[in-house]
Amino acid sequence: MMLGSQFRDEGFGYDLFGMHPIGVERALRIGLPLYHRYFHVTSHGNSNIPANGGAILVANHGGILPIDAAMLWIDVLRWTARILRPIADRFLPLLPFANTLLARAGVVSGTRANVRRLLEQGELLAIFPEGVSGPAKPYRDRYLLQQWRGGHVELAIRHQVPIVPAAIVGAEECWPLLARMPVRLFGVPYLPIPWTLLPVPGRIAIHYGAPIDLHRRYQPDDADDPAVLANAAQETHDAVEHLIARGLAERAGS
Repeated sequence: MMLGSQFRDEGFGYDLFGMHPIGVERALRIGLPLYHRYFHVTSHGNSNIPANGGAILVANHGGILPIDAAMLWIDVLRWTARILRPIADRFLPLLPFANTLLARAGVVSGTRANVRRLLEQGELLAIFPEGVSGPAKPYRDRYLLQQWRGGHVELAIRHQVPIVPAAIVGAEECWPLLARMPVRLFGVPYLPIPWTLLPVPGRIAIHYGAPIDLHRRYQPDDADDPAVLANAAQETHDAVEHLIARGLAERAGS
């Protein structure tokens, strides 16, 4: 796979955030069998993903480990040849070994400076507005969106990029949370206890909605207006919620 103009070598074969072409290729080689044969991922509406330029994908989030983010990363790369840059919680750099492996594949710690630099470079980002509250939700609350943080709309307006809503259906059942232990290691907010030792094989469907062009309605200075941000965040929340409902209905009817 050729990364071409998507990869900006900042020296010694790594980009500014530690991504490495070999790391991307290895992650894809490991992930594709899971994508195809373990989770049987299907992709719907991927033509809504911009072919180039800065953009933000926003999606629901759930499960013990970010299987949903991994399948989304593979799906975007498979259908668009773009390397998705998932924005991770700030405890990621504190995790030994995992921090390096994820960075090599393109994952970036979610600081404002990092996100600003990525969007200025025309990168495609993935942001999960539920944050840690998504994976922390009990199984009975699967696909019910939790606290919906508005940082993604502030970024989209300030940097004048579109938002693409996405729903990931199937991942929230494959490795559900049984309990949370109040153990904090390396900045992780809790120690998750899963229902099963390993993820349960199943079917994951990813649904992409039409881009939400906040940048056509608002100027960069509007990113400082709390009312604008609240309305825009509600719009993206409703778009993802609608896609989840559609995905669940299609699954029930299949």
